[in-house]
Amino acid sequence: MARSCLSGLAIPRSVTVCRVIIDPASPDHPYVQLAALLRSRIEAGEITSVLPSLTEITEETGLATGTVRRAIALLIEEGLVYTVPGRGTFLRR
Repeated sequence: MARSCLSGLAIPRSVTVCRVIIDPASPDHPYVQLAALLRSRIEAGEITSVLPSLTEITEETGLATGTVRRAIALLIEEGLVYTVPGRGTFLRR
């Protein structure tokens, strides 16, 4: 899995800064790989308050919306983030 540019910053959707690469040869499912990537960005302080939107992550990764939702659900189960419907997904810090 390559390093991501998911930063939590507002980037115009027409601009692609870099692309997240999910390793298809990995024994981990894509949603587990994405959750690990987001978790590492949170722990490194690169995402500080709000996760990028579902649409932004989907466009950045090329993954299906359901896969991205599963990754976020995993982070919710771990207690790292919480979601406010219509507002976004926020860090629990």
